[in-house]
Amino acid sequence: MPQKNVLSLHVPEPEVRPGGTPDFSNVPIPKAGSVPRPEVDVDPRAIRDLAYSIIRVLNREGEAVGPWAGTLTDEELLEGLRHMMTLRSFDARMQTAQRQGKTSFYMQHMGEEAVSCAFRRALLPGDMNFPTYRQAGLLIAGGYPMVDMMNQIYSNERDPLKGRQLPVMYASKEHGFFSISGNLTTQYIQAVGWAMASAIRNDTKIAVGWVGDGATAESDFHAALVFASTYKAPVVLNIVNNQWAISTFQGIARGGSGTFAARGLGFGIPALRVDGNDYLAVHAVAKWAAERARRNLGPTLIEHVTYRVGAHSTSDDPSAYRPKEESAAWPLGDPVLRLKNHLIVRGLWSEERHKQTEAEILDTVIAAQKEAESHGTLHAGGKPSARDMFEGVYAEMPPHLRRQRQQAGV
Repeated sequence: MPQKNVLSLHVPEPEVRPGGTPDFSNVPIPKAGSVPRPEVDVDPRAIRDLAYSIIRVLNREGEAVGPWAGTLTDEELLEGLRHMMTLRSFDARMQTAQRQGKTSFYMQHMGEEAVSCAFRRALLPGDMNFPTYRQAGLLIAGGYPMVDMMNQIYSNERDPLKGRQLPVMYASKEHGFFSISGNLTTQYIQAVGWAMASAIRNDTKIAVGWVGDGATAESDFHAALVFASTYKAPVVLNIVNNQWAISTFQGIARGGSGTFAARGLGFGIPALRVDGNDYLAVHAVAKWAAERARRNLGPTLIEHVTYRVGAHSTSDDPSAYRPKEESAAWPLGDPVLRLKNHLIVRGLWSEERHKQTEAEILDTVIAAQKEAESHGTLHAGGKPSARDMFEGVYAEMPPHLRRQRQQAGV
């Protein structure tokens, strides 16, 4: 009898663990401006290679080069820098507030600001985002009041969601921001369904779905791609590949597909990878994909290649699973600094003006924080009414809820 091989499983391992030397030499970075920009109505089969490359606009000298450049005016670029700086300042204040016990939980966007801030500027009023908890830039770049965001984080008496959601799980229909779900990947199938409904109503609004790299391993991810591709739903599906889930590196979810974007190829969906730390590149790709959706050309899958500089959340300690120096070694740099340097090269910005703007933004954020805290924080001040938990659940309150409300005395 021939000897039988003993079976074993392959468990992917990150390149380096705490105590090791970070090495991103295995991450191929194409030259800025080298990736072609196809026509919006291109056959997805003709651009399969874009699922394996990385679209970049800003080169190492801070210049915008190549066919994807030129989608933003000088004023829009200056505004984009301010949005990212505001999000970073907002993050720092709210992170400190959590450490002070003013809220139970917070999640930062450090290093990922360009993804949501730039993408938002490619959308139109009425378009609907189905985000994860790291796309607050969609709100800030869309003009949503910071005070309302802070009220939600503090779950105080002015919380727009009446204390019904975890901190940072914002929602605003008026600003195209669907309620965040803590259950991963549900927003993908919701985005596709919303987009299909928009098309059925002969509307003009598109949907945008967001997940992280780890969530692509969920079954909802694949179910959404089936429906999106079959019905050519007017939706843009984003994967924010920041290299890490809460404590698991992205290779666990990627499997053998090579890239996350490549998963769209099997569904006949055009798939692109973009430098997620390049504000100009993100906006250009978002604009391209949004136009496809508006022209009834179907969905687009976008992988934003970026890096999560901070912890997954205030409940996470990344030093337990990755080297402290890893973020500094990330080859695509800091999105805020890259856009700042581009504007300086263009003669539209300066170090002095940057410092002044940082101070102005910090003053604005502190003022918003003081106003929000005047309405209460987690352990002090005003709270939503207990009566609110019974309202807005049903169009007509059923008898059992009426009884419970009476028993609660509210």
